[in-house]
Amino acid sequence: MKQFTLRLSLFVISFSLWGLFVASAQINMNRIDDKIRANEISEMKFGMFICWSFSTFSGQEWTPTEGKDATYFKATGCNTDQWCKVARDAGMGYILFLTKHHDGFCLWDTKTTEKKVTNSPLRIDVLAKLRKSCDKYGIKLAIYFSEGDWTFPGATSLKDGGKNPEMKKAQLKELLTQYGPIEYIWFDHAQGDGGLTHEETDQWVAQFQPNCLPGYNHGTPAGRIRLGELGGPSALDDISGAGAYNQHSAGYKGFIAAEFTYPILPKHEGGAMWFYSLPKHDQLCLPAEKLYADYLGAVKYGNIFSLDVGPDYKGRIRDVDVKTLRKVGRYIRGKEILPINSIK
Repeated sequence: MKQFTLRLSLFVISFSLWGLFVASAQINMNRIDDKIRANEISEMKFGMFICWSFSTFSGQEWTPTEGKDATYFKATGCNTDQWCKVARDAGMGYILFLTKHHDGFCLWDTKTTEKKVTNSPLRIDVLAKLRKSCDKYGIKLAIYFSEGDWTFPGATSLKDGGKNPEMKKAQLKELLTQYGPIEYIWFDHAQGDGGLTHEETDQWVAQFQPNCLPGYNHGTPAGRIRLGELGGPSALDDISGAGAYNQHSAGYKGFIAAEFTYPILPKHEGGAMWFYSLPKHDQLCLPAEKLYADYLGAVKYGNIFSLDVGPDYKGRIRDVDVKTLRKVGRYIRGKEILPINSIK
């Protein structure tokens, strides 16, 4: 019996290591020419930004970290296949997934902290599950990452993300070596750079995935992709599409691609906007015509458009979002015709 248990343990370890090897083997360590890489990113066109974390359950955009461990994440399910199928039906080419928000809660099975999803009641490595679903449905994967967080030394909840450069580096190394190719990283600078400058962060990312484009929503201009938080379509050399937070990056010459993002939820009182808001807002959703118009703008300028969609407590995309996104997909595929004069 002991010999069988030992063999079983060795098999499980070998299988896990093989999974990591396969993920790493898919990563191209040869840097692709900028023009070719820019075209590859541009061809993704439209994607789903998944924001799912503590703020899903707090009803607030930013969730104070005090007194909250991993069990605060109370999700009762995690339907990554649904996310990817809805994305595919909507004509999307990628998913941008929130791996860690300012509260420091990690949506992957990190070794850097106990504040992680595998210690929550869900007990699932959501990023690993999403990677499998993306591969199943032919969807590419990008990630969001808060540079600073309120678990770092010197941090003040809701005000300052503190500094822990070694933690930031360790977390990024896990994300870039264990989950296959990452198209780009949406770095959120709202709580500082975590003690690792943007130039240093660029270099750190490149050594693990040279074709993954780092981007920063504000802070010191850096990276290879221009982010547009609450932005819109515009040419790469036209900073107007970068949104209010990133206007200071005008003149920076390192961008080879441009992204913009905003939530599918319209402005409303109370509750979050980037995350699932509250059940009372379950029927609020931007019209498919607005989303399709910005999709056309993204295609016109070679941008990518990351539409934020927040899964609910059960880990599913809201019915109203599914209905709206499928309608956008029909417009994109020409299955439903939108009168030109209705696009503003």
